[in-house]
Amino acid sequence: MTYVKALRCRECGREYPQGPAYVCEFCFGPLEVAYDYQAIQRDISRKAIAAGPGSIWRYQALLPVQRASQADLGAGWTPLIKANNLARALGLRELYLKNDCVNPTYSFKDRVVAVAAAKALEFGFDTLACASTGNLAAAVSAQAAKAGLRAYVFIPADLEQGKIVGAAVYGATLVSVQGNYDQANRLASEVADRYGWAFVNINLRPYYAEGSKTLAFEVAEQLGWRAPDHVVVPIASGSLFTKIWKGWNELAEVGLLDGQRPRMTGAQAAGCSPVAAAFATGSWDIRPVKPWSIAKSLAIGNPADGHYALKVARESGGYIEMVQEQEIAQGVALLARTEGLFAETAAGVTVAALQQLANRGKIGRDEVTVAYITGNGLKTQEAVAGALAPALVISPTLTSFEQALAGQISPSDRSREAEANTHTRRESFQK
Repeated sequence: MTYVKALRCRECGREYPQGPAYVCEFCFGPLEVAYDYQAIQRDISRKAIAAGPGSIWRYQALLPVQRASQADLGAGWTPLIKANNLARALGLRELYLKNDCVNPTYSFKDRVVAVAAAKALEFGFDTLACASTGNLAAAVSAQAAKAGLRAYVFIPADLEQGKIVGAAVYGATLVSVQGNYDQANRLASEVADRYGWAFVNINLRPYYAEGSKTLAFEVAEQLGWRAPDHVVVPIASGSLFTKIWKGWNELAEVGLLDGQRPRMTGAQAAGCSPVAAAFATGSWDIRPVKPWSIAKSLAIGNPADGHYALKVARESGGYIEMVQEQEIAQGVALLARTEGLFAETAAGVTVAALQQLANRGKIGRDEVTVAYITGNGLKTQEAVAGALAPALVISPTLTSFEQALAGQISPSDRSREAEANTHTRRESFQK
């Protein structure tokens, strides 16, 4: 069963019946799912949740679908890692990482697509589609393959190769748009109107966005049904950030959360930081920008939920931080060196923001802090390769190794020695 009451406009409050709709016909505000929380509170319990599946569907009472699809991939219930090494490096005592790198297609997008795909099947769609900066493309393609649906994904032409392959392998039709994400998304909106496909982040957006709440639900349960003091979340469209906040509020509403809700801080890269810029000036107006950032999964210049992200940060006592582009690869490397976790550039933004917050005293040393790590680093290898130490190039002798170990072989000497070694092997092979 579902506890959904209606789709409700976030601006004027008008309600609409469930359907593939995403904008208010009266004021053009965004629609979101409204629930009967009293009924949920009567029926839900921590014990029932603990007995549920090891996926987002353990929280089905707080999700807008009648039941999980039989074609579900099992997203969610990912590890909450106690990051002692990173905490020491940042001068913090209790830091956790919510590791969504281990979802079926290696990002948090599997959560939101699982909900959207289940709803698409309920509505009788035969085609699943999206506009994407990469992670969503893979999640939609994989979920469509599992459900036997056709898939079309619209992506910017300059997307990282790992993300292109990660979507194409599932058999989806990739539409590479000569432009940025905002342009690809505008085109996708026109296609959605004309072809009537289930675009997860357009006409199914109210349902799709609900999947992000499970990142709050899981952290609360994994911390013993309490919220941390502070959370740090990367911001692209702002939907992830605002829906995690909605998740904390819903847990409190139905009596599952002990204590206070956390302070919410968002993180953006300097090359695409319209929400951070508005926060810094005290403005409520999000000025669209032309995005350019190595954190391409966050490069949305006109974020749909930017205004609401500002409201969440200010209401919760948090911040919206901007980090410099050169700090992103450093953040990825710091996370990998301290916690053995290789995450994509969005995580580099999050870790760099976390470091900035700690250095400036915006996160207290004794605060319980959770940073959300939203995607796997294998998708964005080229963005960090230049920031890594080069390999030691040696000949196959103990003397050469020990000289390299002692730092006695210069880079040019290593190169010449490697060439000579290759020549020797070639001559040996020819003989």
